[in-house]
Amino acid sequence: MAGILLVALTLRTAVTVVPPLVSTIDHDLPLNGSVIGVLGMLPTAAFAVFGFLTPYVIRWASLERLTVIAMFVAIVGQICRVLVPNTGLFLLFSVIALAGLGAGNVLLPPLVKQYFPDRIGLMTALYVTVLSAGTALPAQLAVPVADAAGWQFSLALWAGVNVMAAVPWLVMLIGHKPNRVPPGAAVAPVSPEAASTRQGSATAVKSAAIVRVTKIRSWRSPLAIGLTLMFGCTSLNTYAMFAWLPGILTDAGLGRAEAGSMLALFAGVGLPLSLLVPLVASRMKNPFPLVLVFLGCFVGGYLGLLLAPATGTWLWVVLAGMGPGTFPLSLLLINHRTRTRAGAGALSGFSQGAGYALACTGPLFFGMLHEGTGSWLVPFLFLFGTLLLLVSGAFFACKPRYLEDEAVPVG
Repeated sequence: MAGILLVALTLRTAVTVVPPLVSTIDHDLPLNGSVIGVLGMLPTAAFAVFGFLTPYVIRWASLERLTVIAMFVAIVGQICRVLVPNTGLFLLFSVIALAGLGAGNVLLPPLVKQYFPDRIGLMTALYVTVLSAGTALPAQLAVPVADAAGWQFSLALWAGVNVMAAVPWLVMLIGHKPNRVPPGAAVAPVSPEAASTRQGSATAVKSAAIVRVTKIRSWRSPLAIGLTLMFGCTSLNTYAMFAWLPGILTDAGLGRAEAGSMLALFAGVGLPLSLLVPLVASRMKNPFPLVLVFLGCFVGGYLGLLLAPATGTWLWVVLAGMGPGTFPLSLLLINHRTRTRAGAGALSGFSQGAGYALACTGPLFFGMLHEGTGSWLVPFLFLFGTLLLLVSGAFFACKPRYLEDEAVPVG
């Protein structure tokens, strides 16, 4: 539990610490509008690439060992990017840091399924809540820490959390040899007793005299495609706000520190939602009504930020921050729509990999549309369009079904 929660705490720190410090970093490393757009795109692009790759790497290393490697890569990237002399290297090491975090994104759902198969709703609620805390804290502390010790220290500080997150998994690796599950393959238990046993345990293996091995092809599954649209469009909107909310608010007349606080508020609203949504949704056969509620929050928040950003700013930010309640719901569905740990790994890799590939267009297109038109209207119209894709995908992802039931038998 400590290992899962500490890893969750690290998964957004390297992302949200940067936007409040863009103007400060610009004094040492030039960051024009295009570079800011690239910075906003990098997290989702890296999460997409390494989300796709992680399930395949599992054939050579266990979940536990991969988690340690992911944390180490994130540490190297975060420390090195504050030591480099130019913008290009800063972007390169940012990608390296985000590679480790992208692998961590994919590893957490199957780790929950492996160690807490009978507590999936609770553990998802806990780790997504911690993830939300790790999203809000860097945005809130970035400017004060940078003013006191420099932007380099403000960015590198969060690598220490990755060090702490690696420790429980190192202890586990020393204590026992973890199990390995090939990507894309699922072993269906032959009895309810075997199904209720922890994934990968010796008891489950011995209880199966005959097993049915299947090949999971997520790209052919309406469930997986729907979850990808739901997850991807949620992340697209979230990261567009991470990258551009401070700029929207400073254009409206707010100060730099106040805009940073509003970004922290946007991220912090996810804390109670991260705890409540998985607990509530895990008791629902079809949680699609929750998606409609969060869709309404997105729309209300965006309209306020577009039409009256300097009046009632906190209200619009809170509403917009409630919209990503579909994020913890998406992570819950990864385990609730799969029967096995291998299935969870395959669905996690596909939905997060393809979803983040879709999401990486958000900050980039939002910035390009703003620069091209000189206003915020067209960028927000773009986000409204993505919300239609979100609700369409959620309609299919929320239907009660299992990914393995669509799998192709092997042999």
